[in-house]
Amino acid sequence: MDDSNSRYDVGDLMRAGDCNDALHTLYHYLDGELTDSRRQAIREHLDLCQPCLHAFDFEAELKVVIARSCRDQVPDQLRRKIAEAIAHECQEGTSEAGLGSV
Repeated sequence: MDDSNSRYDVGDLMRAGDCNDALHTLYHYLDGELTDSRRQAIREHLDLCQPCLHAFDFEAELKVVIARSCRDQVPDQLRRKIAEAIAHECQEGTSEAGLGSV
């Protein structure tokens, strides 16, 4: 969570007219990659800047929708078939290497 390599500092975000920097850093904010002081600075900017707050709301909601949509559900039957195939291959490999019964 070290954001020391970023060229954006807390002072940048405190200026009401510095929306580009705030919005750039917003993605790091949403991903939880910022220090507490940077998170506070973004929060203060969002409190003062309605356009950035709307962008934040949109991006936060988009992130939730994407996360919800990207969860693949694998049918139980397919899981069992894959587990059985892996187990079979492991047994074949063990007996081919002469490691089966001694």
